[in-house]
Amino acid sequence: MSEFVEREDTAVYETDEPVLYRVENGVAIVTMCRSRYNNVQNSQMTYALDDCFQRAINDDAVKVIVLGATGKHFSAGHDIGTPGRDVTKSFERKHLLWDHTNKPGGEFLYVREQEVYLNMCRRWRDMPKPTIAMVQGGCIAGGLMLAWVCDLIVASEDAFFQDPVVRMGIPGVEYFAHAFEMHPRIAKEFLFLGERMPASRAFELGMVNRIVPRDELEAQTLEIAQRVAEQPRMGLALTKQAVNHIEDLQGKRTGMEAAFAWHHFAHVHNEQVSGDKLGGFDGKAMAARNKAQAKEKGGDQ
Repeated sequence: MSEFVEREDTAVYETDEPVLYRVENGVAIVTMCRSRYNNVQNSQMTYALDDCFQRAINDDAVKVIVLGATGKHFSAGHDIGTPGRDVTKSFERKHLLWDHTNKPGGEFLYVREQEVYLNMCRRWRDMPKPTIAMVQGGCIAGGLMLAWVCDLIVASEDAFFQDPVVRMGIPGVEYFAHAFEMHPRIAKEFLFLGERMPASRAFELGMVNRIVPRDELEAQTLEIAQRVAEQPRMGLALTKQAVNHIEDLQGKRTGMEAAFAWHHFAHVHNEQVSGDKLGGFDGKAMAARNKAQAKEKGGDQ
């Protein structure tokens, strides 16, 4: 018998369908729909995304996958405080990792985040079919991971990108692609300050492919997706594999392994110092601070 007591799962799901799936003209459209909570990602959503991506890969009629979201924001990151937070709930795992739910100390988060964040995101990055993120409003912290695994990013004019987790004493989100998505000096600014990066600057840095009006976001993204879908499937798969391989030769994968270890050192340090793996981070206070900063800059997002 295990010496550890299994944690009680108290998650209350607000919807049985956190992700919607449809296919139009060879394009699979995967839509996050926890807009009530700005599409923050609990495990229910993460595994539902994986199921939809697998469904798209298995469908020979699908040539391209588009990832979008309902509501005002693409994703406000990981779920650290809604009634649907299910960090203690077991799911059928996609990788060769053990169940985290009855494990003590740092092992609990280390195993879970290997499964649902780092490895799940790398699994999605390596999908053989082209993927396009369709981003509106906020793409924050864990939301960055969902956009960055995609091959192309089309953003609305009101979109912004942000990774504020240094405020928790943590060196960026688990899928640490920052120094590949932007120049290392810009990545440091992005992390040190934790401020919003507007879509216009993300475009200048090459993180975003296109910026379009909000009311044209879906139409223009699907038009691009359908043009990509005209290319031969094998040609698309090999091209994607070639570019991803070059990134990995430049150190993307090994860098992520190191950053993930430092990320979890930070969790353990926080717990030792404050008794809280997130360092006493107050998400509501951060949201209020961000709102005030947005008003000062002339636009409440």
